Amino acid sequence: MIVLIKAAQLLLSLSILVIIHEFGHFTFAKLFKTRVEKFYLFFNPWFSLFKFKKGETEYGLGWLPLGGYVKISGMIDESMDKEQMSKEPQPWEFRSKSSIQRLLIMLGGVLFNVLFAFLVYAMVLFTWGESYLPTQNVKYGIICDSLALDMGLQHGDKILTVDGQYIENFGDIARELVYDEAKSIQINRNGEALDITVPDDFVNNFIKKQSFIYAAFPFIASHFPNDSEAQDKGVLTGDKIIGINGMDIPYFDLVKLELQNHIGDTITLNLMRGGQKTNIEMEVSESGTIGVYPELPESLLEYSELKYGFFESIPAGVKKGTHMIGAYLKDLKLVFTPETEAYKELGGFIAIGNIFPGKWDWYVFWRMTAFLSIMLAVLNLLPIPALDGGHVMFLIIEMITGRKPGDKFMEYAQIVGMLMLLALVLYANGNDIVKLFTK
Repeated sequence: MIVLIKAAQLLLSLSILVIIHEFGHFTFAKLFKTRVEKFYLFFNPWFSLFKFKKGETEYGLGWLPLGGYVKISGMIDESMDKEQMSKEPQPWEFRSKSSIQRLLIMLGGVLFNVLFAFLVYAMVLFTWGESYLPTQNVKYGIICDSLALDMGLQHGDKILTVDGQYIENFGDIARELVYDEAKSIQINRNGEALDITVPDDFVNNFIKKQSFIYAAFPFIASHFPNDSEAQDKGVLTGDKIIGINGMDIPYFDLVKLELQNHIGDTITLNLMRGGQKTNIEMEVSESGTIGVYPELPESLLEYSELKYGFFESIPAGVKKGTHMIGAYLKDLKLVFTPETEAYKELGGFIAIGNIFPGKWDWYVFWRMTAFLSIMLAVLNLLPIPALDGGHVMFLIIEMITGRKPGDKFMEYAQIVGMLMLLALVLYANGNDIVKLFTK
């Protein structure tokens, strides 16, 4: 069921984005009186699921969910309509329009995707606001994974600055280390200020692990599931778990990790109740749990809540979208930097689908859709023939040199671009399949 929910969210999100993108091309084509022969969601080799014609345009739904397209008269695109291109140019055709008009038609999809992302971010901020954990409010310190431990950080350390600069949003610390290649982290460890050096291979290792540090919080019993071992043995709501078998364990994540070492065993759970220590013996289940849910960090740590009025949300949405464009460009820089080996982590539809939650959440859905809209816009600007960026590249060359590339050259370039894209799709989705069996 979880897989179906993720797949449904991915399909709906991509369908919206494809329609928005193609509508951008369609709008500018119509604005400059260019004939649009087809407007399709998904590709339709050999047959369409349904179609209808209105005016000069055929609208339809294809069966191959790898994107969509608009077929613009007089433009060499994925349709490879050589017969039309062999005829004399007509006034309503793309090739008869001025270079500026053709440029706007080609950039229409990217422009609409960016504007749509700005709009979605604005409406998300207006509807739900924004919440984040300030670094100074991580009062219990951090939990480290192996990457953080290897560089010298310890559980309970409090992050002060990165390269001497305070990072307001705790969730941005790892990204700052990756994107800006910071050299040091300043911490408070038991009242002592220390400087931790970031190793040279941090970026490579982070890209492989995708985990680094988390905000620590104590394990305080909140509520219990049915047939709870902990509740049956006398654990009460509000009890604070401080250790197992006499070993001090002050944080939830570490308690959870230690329980995995005692599957099926009888343990002594060390608790703090009303300022008094108490011990309770119980069994750890085969899944490594004791039947108690913790207080969530949102109730134990002070998060900053930002609310926006309707008119305030618009510039905030543009700012958020612009920030995400910059972040994604930095991601691409890592992918195209061979020494980071980020290209090995490229993912396809499975990876994209997994960014959606296992239950339907409109807040997450629209945030992810806005991000995917940014991603679609940026990727379409890559100077690869068959993408918008490839068409733009050739048009800019034409505008500079005053010479239009020949139709035969454009046909070959389109074929090469489509083969490059096919190879990229196969590689990314192949990575997904490999990860299913190796992780």
